[in-house]
This record gives sequence, structure tokens and C-alpha cells, in this order.
Amino acid sequence: MMNSAAHSTLDPERLRRRLTQCAVHTVDERFAMFTPAAVLVPVIVGGSEPTLLLTRRTAHLHDHPGQIAFPGGRVDAEDVSPEATALREAHEEIGLEPSRVELLGRLPDYYIPGSGFRVTPVVGMVRAPLALRLEAFEVAEAFETPLSFLLDPSNRRRGSLMHEGIAREFWAMPWQGYDIWGATAGMIVSFAEHLRDSAE
Repeated sequence: MMNSAAHSTLDPERLRRRLTQCAVHTVDERFAMFTPAAVLVPVIVGGSEPTLLLTRRTAHLHDHPGQIAFPGGRVDAEDVSPEATALREAHEEIGLEPSRVELLGRLPDYYIPGSGFRVTPVVGMVRAPLALRLEAFEVAEAFETPLSFLLDPSNRRRGSLMHEGIAREFWAMPWQGYDIWGATAGMIVSFAEHLRDSAE
């Protein structure tokens, strides 16, 4: 388990090397027809400790309404890479300028059977302060959560739900009234594993 001191001394170069080692992705054939998408995992530095920037989706959206999510969405035809998708979507959803993001690498693809998406999480570092502009139709709010909370295994729990007659397990890590669970929590757990490995 990483302590708060390790969080406050996040080493971007070491993390970049670790993510580069895991950069080769192979699509699981069982999910080959899933819709490709990408999200930005924004690590905010420059404050008292590193945080992750998360959003709460508006309640009227078709996919994952009201849920906590990273900025992102499906790959468009003009996107040349998952990084391009993640940066474009972050700019559209929360007004984060691509020039403010230092890309560090990718996490393994995350499959969401319930909605049929294959998501590539792209990790990027952003220096505070932020000047965000939320797209009101898609994003109800944006907020930061300390890495020291999200990466601590004691703050996680496992849950399950039935989907089309199949029991599916998921991670959850509630924080100050925000219900962080499902794909977003799963990607945070993946990020925690890579961040731990990069510190060893």
C-alpha cells in the first residue's frame, strides 16, 4: 500500500516508463465488436497533494446518466489515436486545453459489457490551477479527489449487480457523497496498480 508521502512525490518520468512498458494492447476477441472509446485520467499536481479530476454526468444522458466518470467518449473518425480522443473529449466536456496536459501513457483497455464500450484510459498530468468550462448538456460538475484516498485499498469495496441474468462484480469507492463505482472505479484500481509498480 502506498502512503500519502509517496502520493505527494509522484514521479511522472517513472510512471511514464511503467505505462510505456504496458503500452501494447491486444483486443480481447470476445469484445471485438465493442465500440472503441477513450477517457483522460487527469492527474492534477501543484496543490497540497496530487488529485484525480472527475466529472458527474448529467442525468438525462443515454449512456451512464448521473454517474461519476473521467472526461471522455467514443472514438470519432477523425481521431488518430486514443490520446486524440481523450484530449478532444476533455476539451469539449470540461474546457481543458490539450496544451495543458502532459501525456504519460495508457492503462490497459477497460471493457464495459453493459454498454458495449472498449475504453482506453489515457493518463495525463495537469498543473493547477485549473480554468475549466463545463459543457452543461453532458457534465453536471467537475471535482477533484485526493489520490491518497483513491489509491488506498482500505477505501475500496466490491459490489455486484445482475445484468441480463449475469452477476457482474464492480469496484466502489464512495467519497464525500460521490458514488465512484463501476468502470471509473475499475480504471482507478488499474491506475493504482501501475502507480504502485512505478514506485518500486
